[in-house]
Amino acid sequence: MIIPENIESLAELVKASGKRVFFFTADWCGDCNFIKPKMPEIEAENPEFEFVQVDRDEYMDVAVEWGIMGIPSFVVLEDGKETARLVNKLRKTKEEVNNFLASAK
Repeated sequence: MIIPENIESLAELVKASGKRVFFFTADWCGDCNFIKPKMPEIEAENPEFEFVQVDRDEYMDVAVEWGIMGIPSFVVLEDGKETARLVNKLRKTKEEVNNFLASAK
């Protein structure tokens, strides 16, 4: 999982070619901490995607611009364009995330 060091590196990841899953999270978020331990498995099961962890608090302007009102949330971009989103404040299971990513392929 890529963790951007600053807004410039995040912007480069957004614009870059390829398929990326942007995982919006925060340290204080219980539902985020529920899914985080499963993220390495989710990444391994979805090798066609590159995963980017976005701290919602650190990049609040991006979260607002992208309409991320609840976390954990997932946004898929392909070649810089949004192709799918799973954005809400509900707890997500590994199965739910994998099903979402299967529909985003």
